Amino acid sequence: MRRYSAFAIAREAFRQHKGWSEAWSSPEPRDHYDVVIVGAGGHGLATAYYLGKRFGITNVAVIEKGWLGGGNTGRNTTIIRSNYLQDPSAALYEKSRALFETLSQELNYNIMFSPRGVMMLAQTEHEKRGYLRTERANALQAVQTRFISPSEVRRLVPIINIHGPRYPVLGALWQERGGTARHDAVAWGFARACSAMGMHVIEQCAVTGVESANGAVTAVNTTKGRIGCTKLGIVVAGHSGALADMAGFRLPVESVALQALVSEPIKPCMDVVVMANTVHGYMSQSDKGEMVIGGGADQFNNYTQRGSWHHIEETVRALVETFPMISRLKMLRQWGGIVDMTGDRSPIISKTPLGNCFINCGWGTGGFKATPGSGWAMAELVARGEPGPLAEAFSMTRFREGRFIDESVAAGVAH
Repeated sequence: MRRYSAFAIAREAFRQHKGWSEAWSSPEPRDHYDVVIVGAGGHGLATAYYLGKRFGITNVAVIEKGWLGGGNTGRNTTIIRSNYLQDPSAALYEKSRALFETLSQELNYNIMFSPRGVMMLAQTEHEKRGYLRTERANALQAVQTRFISPSEVRRLVPIINIHGPRYPVLGALWQERGGTARHDAVAWGFARACSAMGMHVIEQCAVTGVESANGAVTAVNTTKGRIGCTKLGIVVAGHSGALADMAGFRLPVESVALQALVSEPIKPCMDVVVMANTVHGYMSQSDKGEMVIGGGADQFNNYTQRGSWHHIEETVRALVETFPMISRLKMLRQWGGIVDMTGDRSPIISKTPLGNCFINCGWGTGGFKATPGSGWAMAELVARGEPGPLAEAFSMTRFREGRFIDESVAAGVAH
């Protein structure tokens, strides 16, 4: 793998940039791999990367029905935080946040990680009590968060209206080391590193069936032919239920669309991420100046990746009282992603009823922030056949056993 550097950029400038090679190769699939991972989004690629880095398993294929990072990895709002209430959630997301901090250097690829800070506004007394509870839980979990006053909120976000007639700002849960990263770059960086280790990243290769023998997976059938495998990892977000059905088991998930939009670019006015969970909206400003705005998931099951008018109306109407300036902005673009929701709004990183088949799903609306941590935990599960400390609480059997990890209310929203 050619190393990227300022010197390399300068050298190529004198060569009309003709010396750059492809960031990752696009080979035809082999007949058999030690591990096949279905889904070349951030989580699937991170799983492959840590399989190679931590366990030396490089005979790996990552197959993707579309283009690399074209699913939820390229359709989210890039928020990174770890201030969750439940211990298993906090441990997993904090591991991920810590990995994000050095990921650019590790991958030799600029993922544009920006630890600008994330605040979750308290706009009711009930919400304030909940965040004070989370602050104390985070202190026990070694997650650095603190509850800040309305005046400090205003100092950090000058454009905010803290005296809203319906929902005044009573404070905020502030995670200074949270932030954002470039979602596409995360996938590209992992793909480049996987390719350099000899792994195959195979795009435009849809799975049409899963083969098994003696209770264990043996191959996947794809639009590019049959691909044999010793182990199979399913990491396909909103399509997890469809892949599980091919493998012969059911998942406790449902798929819905999550929508977001960005405004026209404007001058810098907000350098933190703000989440207003009472009205269910959140906003940050991108490096290009766009205001990135999102809200809650659709209230009905669907597989659409398009935006809808009612979502724009509901989300902007919810936020305009707290951020009056957005009423004067024009929308630049809007999109949707298909998210997989569990009953307790926590993920599944688990063995499945099919032997040597493992699944990573159920991230709901908060999957991007978990990308490296999810890959770390999933790689350990696939390599060893048993979950490690980060994944053991997230088994799919927890719903049958009543071991819920309830983040549906405690975290405000799951973004």
